[in-house]
Amino acid sequence: MKKEESPNITAHQIAEEAIGKLNKRITNEVFLTIQNDRELMHKYLRAVQYYGLDYVNQTIGKVVKESYALVNVNERENNPSCTLIESHQKFE
Repeated sequence: MKKEESPNITAHQIAEEAIGKLNKRITNEVFLTIQNDRELMHKYLRAVQYYGLDYVNQTIGKVVKESYALVNVNERENNPSCTLIESHQKFE
C-alpha cells in the first residue's frame, strides 16, 4: 500500500480560506436571509418605510460587521445576488 503525499495545505488553512471567502459576501448572505424569510422581509419593508432604505441597509451592514468582528477591505461587491441591495462592503 502506497502512502499518499501530504497535501500542501492543512485543514485549518482550508477553514481560514473558506471563512475569508464567506466574510467577503457575508452582508449579501444576511440580506438574502431577510429576502427569503417572509416574516423578516415584512419587518424589513416596514422599517424601510419608517426609517428609509439607506438607514436600514447601512445599519444592517454595521450590525453584521460588529457581530462577526470583521474588518473592511478596500473593496465593494457591486453585483450582489440579493435584490435588496445594490452593493455592499467586503470584509476580511
